[in-house]
Amino acid sequence: MRTGIEWFKNAKFGLFMHYGLYSLLGRGEWVQYVEKIPLKEYEKLKDQFTARDFDADFITDLALEAEMKYVNITTMHHDGFCLFETKETDFNSVNSAAGRDLIAELAQQCGKKDLGLCLYYSHGRQWRHPHAMTPGKYDESARPEYETPEPTYATGDSHDISKYVAYCQAQITELLTNYGPIANIWFDGWGTPKSGPWQSELHIPELYETIRRLQPECLISYKFGITGTEDFYAPEYGWPEHMPEEMVHVRQSGKPIEVCHHIAGWGYIKAEEGKHRGADSVMADLEYASGLSANLLLNTGPLPDGAIDKQDAKTLREVGKRLRGAG
Repeated sequence: MRTGIEWFKNAKFGLFMHYGLYSLLGRGEWVQYVEKIPLKEYEKLKDQFTARDFDADFITDLALEAEMKYVNITTMHHDGFCLFETKETDFNSVNSAAGRDLIAELAQQCGKKDLGLCLYYSHGRQWRHPHAMTPGKYDESARPEYETPEPTYATGDSHDISKYVAYCQAQITELLTNYGPIANIWFDGWGTPKSGPWQSELHIPELYETIRRLQPECLISYKFGITGTEDFYAPEYGWPEHMPEEMVHVRQSGKPIEVCHHIAGWGYIKAEEGKHRGADSVMADLEYASGLSANLLLNTGPLPDGAIDKQDAKTLREVGKRLRGAG
């Protein structure tokens, strides 16, 4: 079973995928926030989300060809759209034009091929749930700055963070119950302040307890860490140099590190087509991660139809070839 801290420390190399409704627009995973797209307009993308060429068999084969040991995918990014079947919202891929549970498909292939399955979940930032974090008290990017107030957002005394907490608890329970062994839960939304009463308000220790109860071998990460009880830290490429103060406790902890980088942006960016980084650059990433005694989690943003960019597939195959040659 591809789980556990020792397995993770030896895994070294994983495939990251940012895929969702934002992929259809081709302007990155923050497009809803940056362009202030109203929720009603953004949710229409669900009817165009076919995921026609999302092929979990191809993806996992490609990961193996690249000498990767695990796959991590955005089960839910900041926009709140879920790639899995969930009772908590109809804003999901099963209820979209695709009519498919993409996490189930990936879980099946990872299980068959002995790849670790890791699940990204945007916990600290969610732009759809009416009771999720609000700007001011939390991070300013907690919600898009709409010129006309979003009518579904709870504000003031009507805002009840406990409803969002219950939502997250329920979804994490679904993910850890319905898809077999999970190698790690990879929380995002790091922009949320890391101190103060918000930790207790979001019941993060209780969320971690749920994970450890349901799957004791499942590791937990939250960027640089929130409670200090995370199993590993996952800074983005370059953060160790640009945010050295944040890295002090990371290095002193002795816990594993996973450096995250992308080939050409996180979510699909149409303007970057043909400009993706090649094998030489990825090999340099691996060397950089090795210098930190870290894993490398390398992202590709699938195309709107879910296919892996051909340039990225070629790069990953070449990286795998070089790694086998080096061995």
